[in-house]
Amino acid sequence: MLKLVWFVPAEALDTTRNAVFRAGGGVIGEYTRCSWYALGTGTFLGGEGTKPAAGEPGREERVDEYRVETVVPAERANEVVRALIAAHPYEEVAYDLYALAELDR
Repeated sequence: MLKLVWFVPAEALDTTRNAVFRAGGGVIGEYTRCSWYALGTGTFLGGEGTKPAAGEPGREERVDEYRVETVVPAERANEVVRALIAAHPYEEVAYDLYALAELDR
């Protein structure tokens, strides 16, 4: 199992979550659409030739973004990440995948 984390503006929060869930993310046992998110501030500076969704190239931007976390079966990771990227409004999508340890219960 993997943990997928991504950063997204509020207007695309549900769109990206829905895409990730449709692709197979967010399942814990008999529960579906499992995720956690919190609001924070993202920063970026677009280089020459970029087309940022917010702001303009050459100027550091600060935007309200959600950090979203969910679980993904390792065998579905490629499909889930592709779905996230397709649904996300940013030119470059910031995301992380972490391996999760599974312990005996």
